[in-house]
Amino acid sequence: MTPDTQTYLTNAIRSIPDYPKPGIIFRDITTLLGDARAFRRAVDELVQPYAGLKVDKIAGMEARGFILGGAVAHQLSAGFVPIRKKGKLPHETVRIAYSLEYGVDEMEIHMDAVKPGEKVILVDDLIATGGTAVGAVQLLRQIGADVVSACFVIDLPELGGRKKLEALGVEVRTLVEFEGH
Repeated sequence: MTPDTQTYLTNAIRSIPDYPKPGIIFRDITTLLGDARAFRRAVDELVQPYAGLKVDKIAGMEARGFILGGAVAHQLSAGFVPIRKKGKLPHETVRIAYSLEYGVDEMEIHMDAVKPGEKVILVDDLIATGGTAVGAVQLLRQIGADVVSACFVIDLPELGGRKKLEALGVEVRTLVEFEGH
């Protein structure tokens, strides 16, 4: 990715101080999504390393991961798998508890969403502490997925999420970084 593209994408993301609590700077990608050119560039950059490779599924985490993951799946001619909060999927599911920055939650996936050995890329808007992404990787592996990569628009490196995924043997790709949390 060129420095110009990185700057363009960084500038397309709104920063909201003291949300959801004092001292936190919330990185809001709705401004990037609402800018057709920035959205297209972000999706193109997420897709680029995997163009021409055989990827079976893109898994996206609720909710911004659905938007980005759906676009990436379309570009790669791959299926899309939603990873949702507990109780939102209608068929038989597998569930996992995961750590949030402020507590614990549960997410689930349909048991038949991925066939054993299928190559899957996990997509979401942001990697922070990594609790949600680590839980998603564990969930995908539980149903037989080969998680080849995890892609995010934003990395908050000080919070260590990227390192947790890499410790699981998952390649991590991010487009922009912000200091702090």
